[in-house]
This record gives sequence, C-alpha cells and structure tokens, in this order.
Amino acid sequence: MDKRRGITRPATSEEVEYWTQAAEAIRAVTNQYPISTTTETIGKVNRMISTWPTDDTLPAEGFEAVRQTYKKLSHGLHEIADVAAGEEKALDDAIERVEILIALRKAPAEMQEKRNKRPRSPSGSLNSSGLNLMKNSITIPARGSVGPSGVSQRDLKFKKDGRPDRSPLQAGRKVAFHPPPSKGAGNDTDENTWILALVTKYISSTKYEVQDAEPQEDGQPGVTYTTHIKSIIPLPDPNAGPGSPEHVNSYQEFPAGCTVMALYPDTSCFYRAEVIATPKEMQGGGRNLPSSKYMPTYKLKFEDDDNQEHTVAAQWVVEWPGA
Repeated sequence: MDKRRGITRPATSEEVEYWTQAAEAIRAVTNQYPISTTTETIGKVNRMISTWPTDDTLPAEGFEAVRQTYKKLSHGLHEIADVAAGEEKALDDAIERVEILIALRKAPAEMQEKRNKRPRSPSGSLNSSGLNLMKNSITIPARGSVGPSGVSQRDLKFKKDGRPDRSPLQAGRKVAFHPPPSKGAGNDTDENTWILALVTKYISSTKYEVQDAEPQEDGQPGVTYTTHIKSIIPLPDPNAGPGSPEHVNSYQEFPAGCTVMALYPDTSCFYRAEVIATPKEMQGGGRNLPSSKYMPTYKLKFEDDDNQEHTVAAQWVVEWPGA
C-alpha cells in the first residue's frame, strides 16, 4: 500500500500559505501607517491638549475658541484611533497565522502519515461492474460524528455536487471520485475512500471515464476508471469565468458547523470535515473586494485529526455525500 503524495515534503502548501498570509499582513501594517501624517496628527493633538483649560475658568479666547479646539481634538483622536485599530487587526491576523504556522511545523510527522493510505488497482483500468453495489447507496459513516447530519440519498440524486446545472463535464475537469473496491484491498478502499481525479472522457449522461490524479508507483499516469456519475462530484473550476456555472461562486457556501468533504492538504484524498470559518469570515470585513481570480478559502477541522484546523481552498470543498 502506498502513501498518498506530499508526506515527505519539507514544507506543506498550507505552511507556505500561512507564511505568505503572515507576510502580507505585516506589509499591511506598514502600508496603512503613513508615518509623516500620523506623527503630525499626534503632534497637533498633544499641542491642543496642552492648551485645554485645566479648570472651569474660561480662557481669554472665549467659549467659541474652546469649542473649535474640541472639534479639532476629537477629529484628531478619532483619526489616531482608527489607524491604531487597523494596525491591531493586521498584527492580530499576522500573529494568528504565525502561531498556526509554528504549530504546523511542530506537529509530529505521524499526524500527516496517518492520513489515508490506499492500494493501487492490480489492473491498469477498471470498468463500472464493480459499482453495482454502490448505485443505490454512497455513504460515509459517521465514525467520529463531525458536525451535523448530511443530506439524504434522495437529495443526493439531484444536488450532490451543489452545481446549478447538469451540463456534461469536459475532459480535464477535476472531480472527487469514489473508486470501486479492489480485490485484496481489505478495508482501505470502501465507502470512506474519495480521491482526486480528472475526467478523461464523456461516455453517456450517466457514465464517464476518469483518471486518478496521482501517478502510479512506477511513474505511469494514474489508473483510469469507467464510472457512474453517482460516484463523482465535480469540483469548482478555478479557471472558469465569473458567470460560469463551473466558477466557485456558483457553488453554495457552507456555513460554520456544516459537515463537508474536502481535500486534505498535500494529499490527493478527500475526508469528512467540519467548517470552522467560512470564506467571508476568512476574508474578513473591511478589506477590498476580491478579484475574479481570487480563490476563497475555508478553515476546516478534519475528522480524526487531533482537532487541528486547516485552511483549504474552496475549490477542494464540496457537500458531504452522507446518508
């Protein structure tokens, strides 16, 4: 049995992503802190405070002068407070990401290695004959009971992938694929196994040919399968246009606490997970609207993963196909 890819990498993509985000947050502190303007404002505020009456005696300039000083003082203090609040938010954001990065780097290697290991198919290609047992039921048992219950099988037939349409999938489209069990595979290839695959051929309205995204041990391309559409879940296409049904924005956004299925970082296997933070929460309020090429991210907690939290791009997060 082989280990899914990515285990021996010195730094995971998740770690690199958190480092990049932390660096961007620190740069944001510098960018939003115009030193000359803020220093000038602080100086003006200090001078106005020094001239403010220390008792109830009205100064020689009269009440109107005091009122004008108050207005300027209030404006200056609010300006300083706004800048400080922005700096605090950016620093908190950077600190959080650095702390997570440190935790990821300190995590023992066994945590990554315990992620799914599955056997290769003994033959080069499998057909759909092994899928007959799965046509009426595709479930992921609630072994650890992460989050609320999933959708019913009846709903799964119509909205399994959350897509707004049912147009044929094009060759090259990435999907989550539920492979049929292989002989001698034991319990490693069962209802819990979902892997990353690519569509290679449209056969009919209910059948496709897909290929395992991970190469075989001998370096050959991944195993190909002829499969029923019930065993694949189309993933959002990061290259699709904003108005396309394949675009990530055309897919539903899962709320916090929702049970989903997601690609575990630096592997090619999907696992059951709970949404901890939505893309809107991850983006945060007050930031500029993302570009059309922006890929939203979720913060997820995977099942049987020692309560670790991971950032996963929305293109790898789909509805959990539970019963």
